[in-house]
Amino acid sequence: MPKNKKRNTPHRGGSGGSGSGAAAATAATAGGQHRNVQPFSDEDASIETMSHCSGYSDPSSFAEDGPEVLDEEGTQEDLEYKLKGFIDLTLDKSAKTRQAALEGIKNALASKMLYEFILERRMTLTDSIERCLKKGKSDEQRAAAALASVLCIQLGPGIESEEVLKTLGPILKKIICDGTASIQARQTCATCFGACCFIATDDITELYSTLECLENIFTKSYLKEKDTNVICSTPNTVLHISSLLAWTLLLTICPINEVKKKLEMHFHKLPSLLSSDDVNMRIAAGESLALMFELARGMESDFFYEDMDSLTQMLRALATDGNKHRAKVDKRKQRSVFRDILRAVEERDFPTETVKFGPERMYIDCWVKKHTYDTFKEVLGSGMQYHLQSNEFLRNVFELGPPVMLDAATLKTMKISRFERHLYNSAAFKARTKARSKCRDKRADVGEFF
Repeated sequence: MPKNKKRNTPHRGGSGGSGSGAAAATAATAGGQHRNVQPFSDEDASIETMSHCSGYSDPSSFAEDGPEVLDEEGTQEDLEYKLKGFIDLTLDKSAKTRQAALEGIKNALASKMLYEFILERRMTLTDSIERCLKKGKSDEQRAAAALASVLCIQLGPGIESEEVLKTLGPILKKIICDGTASIQARQTCATCFGACCFIATDDITELYSTLECLENIFTKSYLKEKDTNVICSTPNTVLHISSLLAWTLLLTICPINEVKKKLEMHFHKLPSLLSSDDVNMRIAAGESLALMFELARGMESDFFYEDMDSLTQMLRALATDGNKHRAKVDKRKQRSVFRDILRAVEERDFPTETVKFGPERMYIDCWVKKHTYDTFKEVLGSGMQYHLQSNEFLRNVFELGPPVMLDAATLKTMKISRFERHLYNSAAFKARTKARSKCRDKRADVGEFF
């Protein structure tokens, strides 16, 4: 992936994340306007006291409804003031407070573009994430890994994100391979490590090393040749799924020679994962196979797969699966996905999906694009739509062009107030209630007739 190398030298003086109480007070009165946010007193500035400030330690104080709510609740200065407090709290003695601070920063970065703010504090944020990954337990490590991936998304490809990955990559890799670490922490680290490498890695050797690390994890789920039974789900299955999906993402940015090598290695082993009793593993394996077929046919239009009959038979069975011992929800989900996978393998067809964000829409028309979108949506959550509108890196990945500039009048007409949403939901609820009442009346009449 082409990268624009821009050296943005961070301001060392600002890398501390937050200033003294006096500095905070100055920021609060910037522009000659006094705000209601009170600066920390000398007593409040101590970390021990700050850990009890619920306004900083509660990540839910960042709205999860998106950037619009953030704009309603405060200005950019309010947000930066709160973030400085969160950055300080990543040094707190309490693990819960550190975790909440990491989640608060991550939620803010997922909901709003804050490039200049984090660029000045990149080194401090990286140090905080590194400390929490090394010394924290499961939940804190997960929060730190998630913040690392969103930090790289904000910075985009370039020297700054490369330096973040250079510092945090070895630690994330160590956690992923550590059999004594929490499965949940290893799972999150695998997903986030894959996203960070996709964005920031500029060293082919490091990319290959990451692929090998992830391979060593998910290949443990491969069905051995001597075994003929279904692969049983284990506590490690979630880790294997995340590792496989992260590996598949990185495969899309590998040189052609490396892609061919990986395809030859895994094309005949990956189908064994379709026999797993975990529906998510079956789906992950099926989607990875569809993506691999797409890559292979992109390199060779006449690509031939020797075991095509056997593979299509397995895919067709999963697309029409009616086993009674499986949950109905799992069967519906599996059948829907594997119908598309079967079409991709047999007919080279992909059902186009449309993603709407703001006044724009994006068409997902291939498995590579779908897998990339799904990965970043998992990392950003509800902030994905905002980043598709504003984040130049993601817009380049999905070939959306420069961000669309909208005037205030257009934004106002697009925005629906909470009151209007409430009225709409109330009307829909009343209409649904009336419709259901009519259906109940008809059933009652039929019962009386018989």
